[in-house]
Amino acid sequence: MSSKVYFVNLRAKSKKDNIPNKIQRLFDKAGIKEVLTKDDITAIKLHFGEKGSSAFIHPVFVRQIVDKVKECGAKPFLTDTNTLYTGSRTNSVIHIQTAIENGFAYAVVNAPIIIADGIYSKNSVEVKIDKNHFETVKIAGDIYYSNSMIVLSHVKGHVMAGFGGAIKNLAMGCATAAGKQVQHSDAKPKVINKKCVGCKLCAKHCPVEAIEIADNKAVINREKCIGCGECITICPKRAIQIQWETDSDIFIEKMAEYAYGAVKNKQGKVAYFNFVMNVTPMCDCVPWSDVPIVNDVGILASFDPVAIDKASIDLINKQIGIKNSDLKQGHESGEDKFHCLHPQVDANRILEYGEEIGLGSTDYELIEIK
Repeated sequence: MSSKVYFVNLRAKSKKDNIPNKIQRLFDKAGIKEVLTKDDITAIKLHFGEKGSSAFIHPVFVRQIVDKVKECGAKPFLTDTNTLYTGSRTNSVIHIQTAIENGFAYAVVNAPIIIADGIYSKNSVEVKIDKNHFETVKIAGDIYYSNSMIVLSHVKGHVMAGFGGAIKNLAMGCATAAGKQVQHSDAKPKVINKKCVGCKLCAKHCPVEAIEIADNKAVINREKCIGCGECITICPKRAIQIQWETDSDIFIEKMAEYAYGAVKNKQGKVAYFNFVMNVTPMCDCVPWSDVPIVNDVGILASFDPVAIDKASIDLINKQIGIKNSDLKQGHESGEDKFHCLHPQVDANRILEYGEEIGLGSTDYELIEIK
């Protein structure tokens, strides 16, 4: 049976069609209240954006979800987990500060911020899943113990996963730092010497000091390296690339298993919104936002993370690529935008594997809300 994915486009010619009103209408028409019970402590999982990033979901849009959750009698809080790499969200104190500076103050979003894995990512619950790569996964305690969850995802490219949507938001975003590390453990970076200019940014941002500069080139100590990928995303010259210990599909499959673990104790209590806007080539974890690779598409809602990600990719692939963006080929409608952007990764594998392990379905019905 097809999973239902609800969709609103971003065209507007009157007040009733502005984005806040469309989000509220999407919430109602998709039946999101079905996952909420009066007095639920409801986690609203999102990405607050790194300092310097600007493509994350706008706080005013998040406010619409918060208000609708409160209308249903539930008690929402905004949440994410701390990062594995060194940045502006590496512990809860600076993470909350960054969120507020990026616009997620209580006066704007009408909900408190709780970083779900604690100050130093020690608030963890082992969830038994018995899948191919993991018997148990490490999920942030305050996400695990919430009664229900609404997952808000900004759909964009990702250098290691191909793209980031609802599944990645669950996998990395609900895992503790230790959980993030085991997902990354098969990915080790290498330096392309002819591209490296010795700028030292990678060494500065490495969380385990595994990078040194020698002869004006970065050198990575593979024994120390934990495979977090921060050096890859931070390098302005794209001089660092993934050198997989195993096939890249393993990393993607591990993410799907972590996503499965993040929602295992919440059957019928999770809903998803994908914002297909500002479709940037890189994740919101980098401290900048490049121009989008396609024009803004719309917002989707579903109870199925696989279906909503599949629908998001299909809608993006139908677009004409923006030629002065980081998308150098694959501009025609129907071409695989994320594969052209990150050809070393099969972004569709996470959808296939997610379906295999029972996370959701790639078979969906797209229902446009007017």
